[in-house]
Amino acid sequence: MSDIIRRDPRAEWIVRNRLHPLHLSLMEAKQGDVRGPSGVLRKAPHKVGFVGPNGIKRIDRANFFAGDSAAKNSLLKGRVAERPLHRVEHADFYIMVVADLVGGRLTRHDKDCLGLAHQLIVKRLGAVVLVCFGECKDSQLALAGVDRLIHLEGAVYEGFSPEARLLALEQIDASYRPEHWLFPDSVHGGADLACRLSARLGERLAAHVWQVNAERAVCRGASASVDIVRTTPRILTLLEECAEGIDETQHQVLPLTMSAIAHQTPRLKDQGQIAVDANAVPLAEAEFIVSAGNGIHNWAQFHATATALGATEGASRVAVDDGFMPRSRQVGASGTWVTARVYLAVGISGAIQHMQGIGQCDKVIAINTDVGCDMVKRADLAVIADSDAVLTALARLVELHQAAKNTKQSRGEIINAA
Repeated sequence: MSDIIRRDPRAEWIVRNRLHPLHLSLMEAKQGDVRGPSGVLRKAPHKVGFVGPNGIKRIDRANFFAGDSAAKNSLLKGRVAERPLHRVEHADFYIMVVADLVGGRLTRHDKDCLGLAHQLIVKRLGAVVLVCFGECKDSQLALAGVDRLIHLEGAVYEGFSPEARLLALEQIDASYRPEHWLFPDSVHGGADLACRLSARLGERLAAHVWQVNAERAVCRGASASVDIVRTTPRILTLLEECAEGIDETQHQVLPLTMSAIAHQTPRLKDQGQIAVDANAVPLAEAEFIVSAGNGIHNWAQFHATATALGATEGASRVAVDDGFMPRSRQVGASGTWVTARVYLAVGISGAIQHMQGIGQCDKVIAINTDVGCDMVKRADLAVIADSDAVLTALARLVELHQAAKNTKQSRGEIINAA
């Protein structure tokens, strides 16, 4: 038999194409070493756990390679495998994770912090406590790794309220004396609150942490060009993808009681958000984007619907090249990379450059008539229908919602006047 190592070009192409239906099954078979055509073993940058030159670890977001074969088979068939319950009846210590909870739901950054918290529990029996403020709409806390929950609600915690939140964290620290405080190193308030707590407790925090264990923490410094190693402190602000999220167990989410907190009159008052033109927000910073592609035929309707939804407008390269949208609105690798919380793609089939540009978006919604296009495969929610009809229905729903809101406000004013 010949010793020549033969290649399978089609299988290699499927491994590179994450949107292919057979991608996951072939990736599972190629989790070992990869041998090139010359016989030399090569590194597999797409392998789960691979750490690249920038120090970022490859994470299995799809939870395909975790667990047994039965769990993988159920995932392939579209069913979620039942996870074993992780119990912590009597915890020796606590690790507090203060979540950003953007929009009332855990972000990927929050879930990474919860995963790291469990990695810090090594010898003794500890519990991970999620501390959240305001409204919590997330119903998947048990699957995110939350053993205990401290949920502080009330108008005093709504909006930008660092003084009230800091006072609550101080009382939590005095009551439970946690082993560590973990915050997401983000612009949503985690980094600011961590700095305030560090100054109030008189403890030096570790910022921009991307690797940590019980003994040492590795922090990024000098615009992520150098690593700073120091002893692990009590308070840490963690970068994204600092650890893998919890994906193999479900947790109890037992509430922790807190005594009444005596709040003081805040010196900082949140006056609410300022109304701005959505299209004045740069695409790279927009949280809600409605993007148009070749499937849009009524551009006046598209602009009107985007305005009614309060969304920033984007476009595919085809729409820009045809002159319907300016070049500054182009989304994709050849345009602007976006990180929106919600990305609504209308009439966009999903070229590879466009898919790369929306890779960091949290939720993707596709409106398209082609059920087999790549954008529909990528989307968290897909509507297979004509874009004109869907946009018309969306605009109508916005009008009804606004009318109902105005009616409630007018009734409230009449009651107050009486």
